[in-house]
Amino acid sequence: MADESACVVPQFCAKRTLVLGCGNLLFGDDGFGPAVIEYLEGNYLIPEDVCVMDVGTGVRNLLFTLALDPTLPQKIVIVDAVDRGMRPGEIFELPVENLPPEKTDDFSLHQVPSSNLARDLVDAGIEVHVVVCQIDAIPQSVKPGLSRALMDAVPRMCSLIVSRFFNQD
Repeated sequence: MADESACVVPQFCAKRTLVLGCGNLLFGDDGFGPAVIEYLEGNYLIPEDVCVMDVGTGVRNLLFTLALDPTLPQKIVIVDAVDRGMRPGEIFELPVENLPPEKTDDFSLHQVPSSNLARDLVDAGIEVHVVVCQIDAIPQSVKPGLSRALMDAVPRMCSLIVSRFFNQD
């Protein structure tokens, strides 16, 4: 009989690299992270030591699970869309300590406690990267579909992720 007290480690915790696509597909450009994950899964061979996940608006729960689990990935890549006043479709990396509080979505990576959990993971020795794309617009009501600028940015973001984070270091 198996020891029922033994902790079952979620598969994503045991992977070397975890790529998380954040966002809500129902609100325009906010669906960028999930669109990136879908494109990665459909157009790239995902290495066995990498897990890519569309976490939608549930990044908080996943980061909390990671913060509590003794088995952790070496690297976490968080993919999201933000408004930093740049050219729509521009891709850049945000240092975890500088995560912006601008998004108003209650499930945003950029609000406490998600940003604090990401910082806690960095403090635990995990390499955390936040790669983002400048939005064109996020509608106030349900309106699925990315803007042209963000649709064009999806393959560029995937290329960046594969070249920077899938390779063994």
